[in-house]
Amino acid sequence: MGFLDINNATKSYGSVKVLHETDISIEEGEFLVLVGPSGCGKSTLLNMIAGLEDITSGDIAIKGRSMNGVRPADRNIAMVFQSYALYPNMNVGQNMAFGLEMHGVAKSERDKAVSDVADLLQISHLLDRKPGQLSGGQRQRVAMGRALVRNPDVFLFDEPLSNLDAKLRVDMRTEIKKLHQKLGTTIVYVTHDQIEALTLSTRIAVMFGGHVQQLGTPKEIYDNPANIFVAGFMGSPSMNLFPATIGVENDGAVARISLADGTIASLPFAPGNQMAGHDGKKIILGIRPEAITDEDGADRKSHAIHRIEARVEVTEPAGSDTFVVSQFGGKEVTGRFRADVDVYAGDIFPFAINMEKAVAFDPKSEMRIG
Repeated sequence: MGFLDINNATKSYGSVKVLHETDISIEEGEFLVLVGPSGCGKSTLLNMIAGLEDITSGDIAIKGRSMNGVRPADRNIAMVFQSYALYPNMNVGQNMAFGLEMHGVAKSERDKAVSDVADLLQISHLLDRKPGQLSGGQRQRVAMGRALVRNPDVFLFDEPLSNLDAKLRVDMRTEIKKLHQKLGTTIVYVTHDQIEALTLSTRIAVMFGGHVQQLGTPKEIYDNPANIFVAGFMGSPSMNLFPATIGVENDGAVARISLADGTIASLPFAPGNQMAGHDGKKIILGIRPEAITDEDGADRKSHAIHRIEARVEVTEPAGSDTFVVSQFGGKEVTGRFRADVDVYAGDIFPFAINMEKAVAFDPKSEMRIG
């Protein structure tokens, strides 16, 4: 049993089931991120934890106590919304203290809690200002402060950074992570941004179509995606996915792929893999951009770096890297090269492929097979 347990929870609107049987156990102090595209069910699940949506079936428990039928105000949770939901007629200090006041906390305790949290978030100088006088980042801090003063069992974040500009989003990601590391709070965080999911979480639940597609640590999700959806959704740029055929050469399995010039290239899988048992099977091969690079930039620790010469279609300088686009198996693939590599569109260039990082999927079921 975890600190927050979601047991076989479902949500339906009439005959339409928007969240299928969901089981997630969250330990105290965990930072769980629910990530997925719009309409995948992540916000519905968060609202069910908060009590803003009823559960159709199943159970949600906090600290061993079922929350079914418990009012949101009685769940000892705090929620930070995308819209901040600050009261415009109250100053910052009043906004932060309002929840405590509604719960009958004495003024002296309220004032101390607000002061301590304002110091923590570095917004003490804003306590007398109204929300309309604050920047987006400042309003976000106030919304977080209002949640923190209550010292709840669980913090719920509903896409809290989506209204901020790109730089401020990065800054606030760092602040939220530092805050979690310092306080050890239990957080459930909803986002459609997979970079937020990877950088903030201790575990990620990737959702699509009302189902949890995969639950795991950021490294597990990134390195070992359970299916094609997770592989393509997580990572920026996303994992390259292209058709290949399994073959056996020199007693080892290889992935045979067609190149744009009509030739067939053989990429041996890493030693010790089990793909030889799939001889002749058509697969979808998945390789991250950083595992497709120039020869000098390849991982020196890998025992499965293999070279393919292929035509460069596009180069995209990105400061610290250059993204290089080619075609494998009739699909565009993107490699992450060093910034100073002399490579140009139209070149026939040697690509170094790290097959230790390759994963294989069944084209029909779209599930991982190796």
